[in-house]
Amino acid sequence: MKKAIFLTSLLILSLVSQAQSYIGYYHDNYAGVQSVLFNPASIVDSRFKADINLFSVSVTGTNDYYGINATDLLKGSYNIETDAETFPSDSNSFIVNADVMGPSFMINIKPKHSIALFTRARMTGNIHNINGDAFNQFADNFNSNQDLDFSTGNFTINSNSWAELGLSYATVLVDKGSHFLKGGLTLKYLQGISNTYTQGSNINVIYNYNGVNPALNPITTSGSLTYGGDQDFIENFNDIKFDSDKAGIGGDLGFTYEYRPNFNNATQNKYLLRVGLSITDIGSINYKNTDQKVYNLNGIVSEADYENAGSIGEFLDNNYAVTETKANVKAVLPTAVHLNLDWNFYKKFYLNANGDLNVNDKTSLNKSAIANTVTLTPRYESKWFGAYLPLNYMDYRGFQAGAGFRLGPLFVGSGSVITNLISDESKGFDIHAGLRIPLYKGDGKEKAKPEPLPIKPVDKDTDGDGILDKNDQCPDVKGPKDNNGCPYRDSDDDGILDKDDKCPTVRGPKENEGCPWPDSDGDSVLDKDDKCPDVKGTVKNNGCPEISEAVMKKLNDYAKTILFDTSRSSFQKQTYPVLEAMVAILKEYPNSKFSIEGHTDSDGAAAANQKLSEERANAVMLYLVEHGIETSRLKSVGYGETKPIASNKTKAGKALNRRVEVKLEK
Repeated sequence: MKKAIFLTSLLILSLVSQAQSYIGYYHDNYAGVQSVLFNPASIVDSRFKADINLFSVSVTGTNDYYGINATDLLKGSYNIETDAETFPSDSNSFIVNADVMGPSFMINIKPKHSIALFTRARMTGNIHNINGDAFNQFADNFNSNQDLDFSTGNFTINSNSWAELGLSYATVLVDKGSHFLKGGLTLKYLQGISNTYTQGSNINVIYNYNGVNPALNPITTSGSLTYGGDQDFIENFNDIKFDSDKAGIGGDLGFTYEYRPNFNNATQNKYLLRVGLSITDIGSINYKNTDQKVYNLNGIVSEADYENAGSIGEFLDNNYAVTETKANVKAVLPTAVHLNLDWNFYKKFYLNANGDLNVNDKTSLNKSAIANTVTLTPRYESKWFGAYLPLNYMDYRGFQAGAGFRLGPLFVGSGSVITNLISDESKGFDIHAGLRIPLYKGDGKEKAKPEPLPIKPVDKDTDGDGILDKNDQCPDVKGPKDNNGCPYRDSDDDGILDKDDKCPTVRGPKENEGCPWPDSDGDSVLDKDDKCPDVKGTVKNNGCPEISEAVMKKLNDYAKTILFDTSRSSFQKQTYPVLEAMVAILKEYPNSKFSIEGHTDSDGAAAANQKLSEERANAVMLYLVEHGIETSRLKSVGYGETKPIASNKTKAGKALNRRVEVKLEK
């Protein structure tokens, strides 16, 4: 059997995943344009006239399943699957990152203003909550000649690769005495390259060994698997298309405070203590008209079916019911918050503490998530040379130590190289390198700021509003004292003064405090009249979506697979994922009402069949109500054997007649 086909296929589908980049390097005051990737405020009032990045790359990985010694990888006979230390649990995770920065530059356009323009290619994603114990059993390839019974867990896999074109602007916000504050903003155009996502729900596998003939060894599976996305990158690199069908907008925001008690030289770094706060990768990429498959894994196959499949996708397509759809999906960027403290404790020596915190839900489908990381980095830095020793703790891989240096236009480093060389159980790796052209500021002393001329007190009240001109912000126009001597304005001319207007620059009715009535979902039905304000609908249906024939067909396709215990209204175990899928669909149409209808075959007494059909229809309705569907939207009815859709004289016909149907109430 193909070695570890299950997890290997998942890794191929997900491509790569996300962690941090340039660990230990981007805190350096001479990091230049690279620093804008983590805090756009960093580029203003820097040590550069300009900085040009020619090419730089960072690759990072973390996991809590495999542990290796990096030198072992150089051995030709080393096999990571058989020779590495493994740490299986019921919830293992794998995270990897590739981040390439192309031609980019930053420049100071004025003393207190800077801009940067950068190009970047990234591949991100993650595998979360995969059952490592189950993977161990899969990795044995069913060759242990014994029965197996395991669950793969409720895992998620998200991957996304894209190109970025970013424009950053930073400015000085406060420069007063020893206190200095700057802020920055980055806007990014995102061009998608590829996107895939996978989610397993309640997947269980039971393998019964009956002999050496694989055709005699049954594999019983249950649960469901969702797989979808755009696969251009995986299927054919030459056919990648860059267009608006795979595009989005993103942004970063950051602030930096510096405490500067003794600064007087332009060639020196200016602060004793620096504190930075930023949020990066806000936004998403829209992939239009992508493929999505949902596999119902309830069934029995043989080991031979699994052996003969060329891939996991072929195995699933050949052996399980699948629902295929086209959908517009959003691949959410790996949004993160970064907190950074930098202490210049002695001349050119610094100590940096940094925290990277994931914002996204790691279990959500098609949302990238970073690994939470805390780093402590002592470093030495000067204009042409810098060295740093990052000590970091990252989710899954644990504590690691690394080293790096900057020498003129070249920088090379790793947050894990020391650990990887001395540990036999290292669970992560990272490396970064780059080539750039730094253009530093001159060596002259900064000019002292001139003392402002004293302002003579003014005791006049020109506009006669009772506020002296020296305290009056509008000395030539009368205005109340509580508005500093200025008249209240009505900027949007909607009849509501700005002081009372919640939206002073946009016209709006008084009933909404001067703000226009919103239409959150853009369906032309105002929120105040919209019964479904967060979901696009129609005017005819009071702003709620109208259910289509295709959706009703999907509901009834699910309903036909509901299985009850014989002559009872209780559900068989494999029916619950079907009922959950029906609940999800009904929640998408909160304004629609439905009738749940039960039917039986003609076996047994008609009265008993009538009662059984009513009880089964009612059981389905009660399940839907218990899982969030309002009672007022549902009714149940049983028709017994009175409405057959096939002959009751055959076994197949009777099976068709035993059914549950869902009807839309007009």
